[in-house]
Amino acid sequence: MRNFTNLFGGKKKSATMAKERLRLVLIHDRASLPPGVMDQLRDELIEVISRHIEVDRDAVRIEIVQDGRNQHLQAEIPIKPARVPLTD
Repeated sequence: MRNFTNLFGGKKKSATMAKERLRLVLIHDRASLPPGVMDQLRDELIEVISRHIEVDRDAVRIEIVQDGRNQHLQAEIPIKPARVPLTD
């Protein structure tokens, strides 16, 4: 019966989501970052990059990713299409 439930999503999705959230919490704890540092880092990166290109600020994602024993800062910073002035 358990396999039948898993075929249709069942509780597996929520368990997977909870596991992913816990993984992210553990990664951030291991990085020993004080509260608010990720938000400050995000804001500063957006500020610097925005000097050169237009950034979709609401879609920016920054996270620390665990790769074995190594940690990486991963940033996804979507840019908006360049606006080309119309010429006559």
